[in-house]
Amino acid sequence: MSMTHHAEPAVTTPPASGPQQTDGRTTRRPLALRLLARPEVGVFLGALAVWVFFLITAPPVREAASMANILYQSSTIGIMALPVALLMIGGEFDLSAGVAVITSALTASMLSYQLTMNVWVGVIAALVVSLGIGMFNGWMLVKTGLPSFLVTLGTFLILQGVNLAVTKLITGNVATDDISDMDGFDQAKKIFASSFEIGGVQVKITIVWWLVFAALATWVLLRTKYGNWIFAVGGNKESARAVGVPVTFTKISLFMLVGFGAWFVGMHQLFSFNTVQSGEGVGQELIYIAAAVIGGCLLTGGAGSAIGPVFGAFMFGMVQQGIVYAGWNPDWFKAFLGVMLLGAVLINLWVQRTATRR
Repeated sequence: MSMTHHAEPAVTTPPASGPQQTDGRTTRRPLALRLLARPEVGVFLGALAVWVFFLITAPPVREAASMANILYQSSTIGIMALPVALLMIGGEFDLSAGVAVITSALTASMLSYQLTMNVWVGVIAALVVSLGIGMFNGWMLVKTGLPSFLVTLGTFLILQGVNLAVTKLITGNVATDDISDMDGFDQAKKIFASSFEIGGVQVKITIVWWLVFAALATWVLLRTKYGNWIFAVGGNKESARAVGVPVTFTKISLFMLVGFGAWFVGMHQLFSFNTVQSGEGVGQELIYIAAAVIGGCLLTGGAGSAIGPVFGAFMFGMVQQGIVYAGWNPDWFKAFLGVMLLGAVLINLWVQRTATRR
């Protein structure tokens, strides 16, 4: 039996000259809109606008040495903003990050000086203390179920009081003793606080570390299983646990990463100035969190990147030094930052809504 049959010739209808109607769910949006939907693109445009603004209003910014100084200020914020951003993507935040930096520096300084030991002993001890603080925060969070705001607020107050009280008890002052003549100081300074010359301009080593850490954090988030775990626990930790994500390990390790960042920045401060003021660090945690938020990290967790906080930290460094170079009253710095934070968040929100609108 033949399966062949004859049919009337089909009438070919010419395609309509107007735009084709397609299902919005399958329409591929233009590249520009897809790029704008990414939060790091919005903060990049914001950072570019701030840079252009100070290029116009503050002529010293156009000099290479001034830009190196701006990048240095940005790096000291950015190194801490990176682990804070990862923690926020994981659904938590740390209010003790600012004073933890000073705790780390005080530990290394006083231990080395009071025991007359090589400064590397103090550096390693400070790393253990910093990681221990992060582990404590994470452990308290997962064991009690309390919000990270309450847990880390308690740690913030504890560390603030301990920093002042222990420093006064041991040194009789609010600052530590100078350790610049101790064994191992020069070697440690080369790692944490040295500078090198490029085209006659002195560049701080922290800028290099900042970019290295940013590249590493980006790779971890986008290319590793651990990065998937971070997004999963930040989005919905119960769902993440149901599919086998080690929620407890991920949360605690993220807090320990913040501890590592606090240790590194604390060592930079110690070996830059040779001494540490025990009352410093208060309020810095808000700058780290703001840099991450400006960079596109949501306070609710589950979204963000490592590149966005890099540009967020650059905006802070640019404003901090740009106000000085422009000859303005530096008392306006915090007010400017508040306006910048609100503006960046609103712009990011508008850009994302515009880009995702069908």
